[in-house]
Amino acid sequence: MYDLLVINADILQIEGPSASFLPRHALAITDGRIAAIAPTISPGLAREVLDAQGKLAIPGLINAHAHTAMSLLRGVAEDVAVESWFNDYIWPMEMNLSAEDVYWGSLLGFAEMIEAGVTCVADHYFAMDEVARAVDVAGMRAYLAQVFFSGPQENDQLATSVAFAERWQGSAAGRITTGLGPHSPYTCTPSLLQRTAEVARQHGLGVHLHLAETADQVAQSLAHHGKTPVALVRDVGLFEVPTLAAHLAHPTQEDLAILAAADVRVVSTPKTELKMALGVTPVVQMRQLGLTVGLGSDGAASNNSYDLLEAARLIALLEKHTRRDAHILPLGEALALATREGARALGLAGVTGELRVGYQADVVLIGHDAPHLQPMHNPVATLLYSARATDVDTVIVAGRILMQGRQLLTIDRQRVIDEVRQRAGHMVIRRANTQVARYPTE
Repeated sequence: MYDLLVINADILQIEGPSASFLPRHALAITDGRIAAIAPTISPGLAREVLDAQGKLAIPGLINAHAHTAMSLLRGVAEDVAVESWFNDYIWPMEMNLSAEDVYWGSLLGFAEMIEAGVTCVADHYFAMDEVARAVDVAGMRAYLAQVFFSGPQENDQLATSVAFAERWQGSAAGRITTGLGPHSPYTCTPSLLQRTAEVARQHGLGVHLHLAETADQVAQSLAHHGKTPVALVRDVGLFEVPTLAAHLAHPTQEDLAILAAADVRVVSTPKTELKMALGVTPVVQMRQLGLTVGLGSDGAASNNSYDLLEAARLIALLEKHTRRDAHILPLGEALALATREGARALGLAGVTGELRVGYQADVVLIGHDAPHLQPMHNPVATLLYSARATDVDTVIVAGRILMQGRQLLTIDRQRVIDEVRQRAGHMVIRRANTQVARYPTE
């Protein structure tokens, strides 16, 4: 007897650069995994039946780099350069956040993600026990890392990151995996990064960090250390453990060879990179070298939304424009970045990111009756270039329905909104000489 049977769904299948839909198929779920996919499966074989007539079934979208609780700071720093964004706005404001604020900000972000079809997120932030608690409540899947910086408390911060990783690894019925969260080479000294690598090896953990985000960061690293941020991170041993590197908009050719040799997993966040004028991750070039590349949102303070379909659309358009080649990043490849490749980036290949028998049942149903989706000559093109987050109807993670008919079932949407509204006032206070860290300007 199956636990849940989804019938009459058009099921997305991605094969290399192409993608297609299996029309009017059934997908059976048992013990949180996909047990069968077939043209027909008798409803009498399931405890619960979900009719997906008129809907596309796709793998849950994977947000491979986010700071979810930054939903609390959405819109507070607009039209400013990156150094001012950090030093004058975000890092002073983050000093105001309590652990409870982070919990409610995370639930707000997870509600938005579920409504946009995101089932798994790599989160890199503070007060991560509260983020993990919110993940458990929301029912999502997550790879979590407690961020830390260099400074007087760096040893304690590193120890806290390790303790968090060990405490939550494999929790939430196996939906949470963990790593260490050094912020970046521009806020962590080489010695701290080296200690991080040693500790990660000792504990069997990976790392999640920001890397080579801007041309200025690369120039500063060359001036101060005589090497690029990528080379520096390699030389301290960090690439000897599984590494998830966000942004990487400015790798040199030598950097690309280093990244490929070390099998570093890269995450492009195209909306933040565009909005902050950082430069954009060279996704196609990286993929041609065999690198795994996923897509992320970054935080809502720089991105303003957690819409992964938007990210897939943006990176496809950007690469076509930059390379003056309309063949670049075809439909299947662009959608894979937000699904299968995101799973690979988070070490979840074979677990999620595809609708296949044996995989975790992380499934999203998208309605296709709206005017902006018609006529549907090519369902794959419609999904990538026309669908909106509001077209997501149903979200399932590990066989559990988190949203149905656009009604959240695990998160009290209105209570979260009310809580965040009540907390909004104190978050935007900026006190002189008080901030989380300092973004280098020279």
